[in-house]
Parts: sequence; structure tokens; C-alpha cells
Amino acid sequence: MSTHDEARRKFLVGAAAGAGAVATGGVSSEVLAQVQAPVQQVAAEHAAHTTAGKGLGAFLNAEFTEAVAAFTERLMPGAPGKPGARDANVVNYIDLALAGAYSDMQDFYRRGLASLDAYCRKTHNKPFVELNSAQQDEVIGALEQGKASEFTWPSQQAFFNTLRTHTIEGMFADPVYGGNKDFAGWKLVGFPGAHPAFTAADMQSKEAFTGAAYLGLQSQAPRNRG
Repeated sequence: MSTHDEARRKFLVGAAAGAGAVATGGVSSEVLAQVQAPVQQVAAEHAAHTTAGKGLGAFLNAEFTEAVAAFTERLMPGAPGKPGARDANVVNYIDLALAGAYSDMQDFYRRGLASLDAYCRKTHNKPFVELNSAQQDEVIGALEQGKASEFTWPSQQAFFNTLRTHTIEGMFADPVYGGNKDFAGWKLVGFPGAHPAFTAADMQSKEAFTGAAYLGLQSQAPRNRG
């Protein structure tokens, strides 16, 4: 992993920790039911599409899926022993969110991804997914600095900032939302999950908690007993 990649990873991890992106404890069963029902419905529809052989996500088509997966991986690059956006299935989180809670951002993504494709073809004669890592970083840097052409709405900086925010969410939010696969993001920052087992000393400690297994919202949902 390059120094640039490591610096980017550290920034996203620090941003997630600072924003409390992994804090999910103390949630009531009523709230859990409200959160999980729409997520599970969208996930079920997603699975149905895949089973039918359509190969499409809940919102993103195949082309958009590849572009978002490649973009988020450059924002949070993986390395041996260090999961990245692809490992955590961040693109699935974004896909499900755009079909549900973030449905008002569907046109934002459509237009932003179309502008990204136009800029890459104009600058490198290839779509973003076909560029090498250095070229992809160059494109992302141009967006971040507001130096990319072909963008009107959303602006290049708004598009970059949104993808970065959603990458952080997909890496570190509870796996019930479709990302953070196998607790990859939580393991990265030493967060054990949302459960009521923390003592006062645990809450005050700045050391990684090692007293329990990783747990998510799904494991705390009320179970029907027959």
C-alpha cells in the first residue's frame, strides 16, 4: 500500500471515529423494528433480482455499480490485513440506501456518475473503472479540488464529498444496512458492536474493547417464538 493510500485510509477512519459513525448502542426494540423492516424489504427485493438473473442492484445498474465500487475503493483502499471498501461491500450499502432512505438522491447519483464518466472519457479516453489507480486518484483529486470539467449539478466537490460520506457510512455503519461486511470496519477500529455489556470502566477506556464478540442490530432484533 502506498503512502498516499495509507493517508487516505487514516483520514476516513479518523473521520468515522470523530463523527461517532459506529455508535449504535441503546436502541429500543421498537426503533429496531422500524429500522430493519424497510432495510429487509429492499434487501429481499435485491435478492429477488439477483435470483432472477438480472444482475442488477436495488437501484444501481451494472455500470453504475462498477463505477461506485471502484470510486469508493480508491477512497478507502484495501491492503493485506486491512479491509477496504470492496471488502466491506460499501457499494451494496450505497445501493440499498439509494433504493430506500436516500431515494431523494437518485438523480444526484445518476447525474454525478454521468458527469464522472464524461470527464474521464474527455481526460483519459476511458471510463473511470478502466483507469489505473494513479489515474483514478488524479480524477478524484480534481473533483475534490473543484478542477474537473463536465460537472454542472451536482458540482464536482458536492459529488466527491457525498461519495466520501457514504463510503464512511458503508464502512462503519451497522451491517444491517448492507455494508460493513463481516464487521470489517468495526474490526478495523476495534469496535465490538452494539450491546449493553459495557461497564463504566469500559466506557471510559481508550483501549480497544476485547471482552465480547462483534454484535450488530440484527442480532438484537426481537425474535418471534412459535
